[in-house]
Amino acid sequence: MDFAPSDLSLLLVEPSATQQKIIRSQLETEDVTNVSIASSVSEAYDMLQGQHPDLIASAMYFSDGTGLDLLKSIRADDAFGDTPFMLVSSEWRKEQLEEFKQSGVVAILPKPFSRDHLGKALNATVDLINCEELELELFDVTELRVLVVDDSALARKYISKVLGTLGVQRLSYATDGREAIDVLHENMFDLVVTDYNMPNVNGRELTEYIRTQSDQSHIPVLMVSSEANETHLQQIEDSGVNALCDKPFEPETVRHLLYQLLEH
Repeated sequence: MDFAPSDLSLLLVEPSATQQKIIRSQLETEDVTNVSIASSVSEAYDMLQGQHPDLIASAMYFSDGTGLDLLKSIRADDAFGDTPFMLVSSEWRKEQLEEFKQSGVVAILPKPFSRDHLGKALNATVDLINCEELELELFDVTELRVLVVDDSALARKYISKVLGTLGVQRLSYATDGREAIDVLHENMFDLVVTDYNMPNVNGRELTEYIRTQSDQSHIPVLMVSSEANETHLQQIEDSGVNALCDKPFEPETVRHLLYQLLEH
């Protein structure tokens, strides 16, 4: 039987008692009632030593650190490093949110957030847990050769987790476009999943190389980008990418895009 949002256990990390009540009430509208609450980064980390929630929802700022500090500590711990994490914050500055997007969060929710925002984030978490294999007519998904290119180790790990839930097992990695070009010289792939913003050779330049200089110019390229700038998006499309996907990298969106890329 599939896991549902009502089955989720959630750790809410929020310094404001008022916000704790508001968010808890909103979670109850989605039938999420198994909720533990921490008021600080240190309290949350201590609680994680004795429990393993299905999802961590955290504010941005605390008296003893930030949500990013908590996320990095979680990701560095083998015991619960894969736990889905979502940010709930009124922060709007791009530079403050970028590290979260690059770190493999399941969602970034604004304050206040709508029921649709919350439902989408909970469903993305459930998709990660349910691990429903992608069914393709033209490929055996377990034999699909995928190159993941991202300069963030956390992002590579999260993208791998999402692809793994869809049944993808044969994954190779590169930390930027330059390294990816070297990997492409030595190996054949069925799909490239690449970040846009990377040092040395970025995702657009990598895609242009694949299309114009590589022996594998036919490979579908899925670009993952947190760029909202229309000029950048147009440059990305012009480089020859087959599909664009926003960060956070959501399982159901990826499932739909992969089906489109590989079955048509």
